[in-house]
Amino acid sequence: MLGGFDVFVVPMNSCISRIVRCLPVAVSLLCVGQLEAAEKIKALIVDGQNNHQVWPKSTVMMKQYLEETGQYEVIVERVRFLWNSGREKEWLPRAGARRGEEKNDPIADPDFSPDFSKYAVVVSNFGWNAAGWPESTRKNFEKYMADGGALVVVHAANNSWPEWPEFNKMIGLGGWGNRSDKDGPYVYINDKGEVVRDPQPGPCGKHGPQNEFVVTIRDEEHPITKGLPDFWMHSKDECYSHLRGPADNLTVLATACDTPELQKVGRHEPILMVIQYGKGRVFHTTLGHDTDAFEGVGFIETFLRGTEWAATGKVTRPIPKNFPTAEKPLAQKFEYKEKSQPAK
Repeated sequence: MLGGFDVFVVPMNSCISRIVRCLPVAVSLLCVGQLEAAEKIKALIVDGQNNHQVWPKSTVMMKQYLEETGQYEVIVERVRFLWNSGREKEWLPRAGARRGEEKNDPIADPDFSPDFSKYAVVVSNFGWNAAGWPESTRKNFEKYMADGGALVVVHAANNSWPEWPEFNKMIGLGGWGNRSDKDGPYVYINDKGEVVRDPQPGPCGKHGPQNEFVVTIRDEEHPITKGLPDFWMHSKDECYSHLRGPADNLTVLATACDTPELQKVGRHEPILMVIQYGKGRVFHTTLGHDTDAFEGVGFIETFLRGTEWAATGKVTRPIPKNFPTAEKPLAQKFEYKEKSQPAK
């Protein structure tokens, strides 16, 4: 008893022993936390001009899909001069990108110059008629890709920049933009399962009315498609056809054949593709016309798997139990989760 208080004396060597025993656990937890932070995949979404009015919203949707996996840190870089953003303008600030100026026509941004080297993967949400990037930015992107970068091409992003030869090599196949046989052959799969490269002259880029359609997996062993059902119904979307381009080092992962015209001639069009460009990897999906398509579980899952493969060369995601079947598409209504990201 000391001054009315009980005093308990704990041997010093006991305290030290407990501290020593706890240290490895504390250090381990600290290291795990640092490791998790360090292992975030840095992804860049680029946008600002697209003939599809959904683009301000779809950028936010893709950003959130990636972030919700816990694997990604996502930044959006946007050209200064915006085009066709009016329908979904309320979504513009939610991307955390700089404020742009809406124009009646696509105008080139001479200052658009992302530091691609900071990112493991770049997702393009540009579209048809998007103004070209500055020459220095093109060259920087070409180097980034050739040195082992990664690109994800979503729907109308394959319409962009027909005059840029290296970009056309990256995407493998493109649509519209006055592309023709001078840009490369049509590529599709016939009823026998053979890849056809057709050099005949003809316009580039078609699609029928938006509808639900069956996607057929053509490469069951690729990490992106491994484990997916052989056939699955995609949500309401445009099914691109008659794409053409260099198609060098291109592998078709999945196809669709959604119109009587295509079915009559047995023409199964590439829907999911991968392309090797130098040391870089490209995942190309033609899915993603509007909100219905972006909410489709088939789109979401293949987008996430394709992005991870492009960034890392592997896919670690399990196939979700709610993946669509051949008889019925499945959708996941998008609910925006507010995050504090002031516009630059």
